[in-house]
Amino acid sequence: MSDTVRDNIVVSADPDAIMDVIADFDAYPEWQDEVREVEILETDDDGWGTRVRFVVSAKGFAATYVLGYRYGDTEMRWSLVEGDKVRRNDGAYVLSDRGDGTTLVTYELAIEPAITLPGLVRRQIARRIADTALTGMKRRVESGT
Repeated sequence: MSDTVRDNIVVSADPDAIMDVIADFDAYPEWQDEVREVEILETDDDGWGTRVRFVVSAKGFAATYVLGYRYGDTEMRWSLVEGDKVRRNDGAYVLSDRGDGTTLVTYELAIEPAITLPGLVRRQIARRIADTALTGMKRRVESGT
């Protein structure tokens, strides 16, 4: 059974600046603590990663998986291609320009570990991933690094 989380945050930047950060997979280990390694396996004609391998580790849980990415004008969506300890990892960053120099970023995630975990633990993992992704992205974008 997968757990789904949806959360959002307001970032002081335009959608293009945010997309530049969330699509820069090579930099993920610099702003997402759990991400240990990233390898871009395939790109589209614009050079955006479309298949990306991740090695993650958090609180004694380590996993390797490949995500497939699709891009729209105001969103980046992904789905699990393969993974050693994950059955499902589907999600999105959806960017909504607020017209005042800020952007509402909505993070959606449906995740299912391949190992059996109590529901409370699965929900805590999903919530932690969403929180870490949003707060790390916000810091990265607003710092300009």
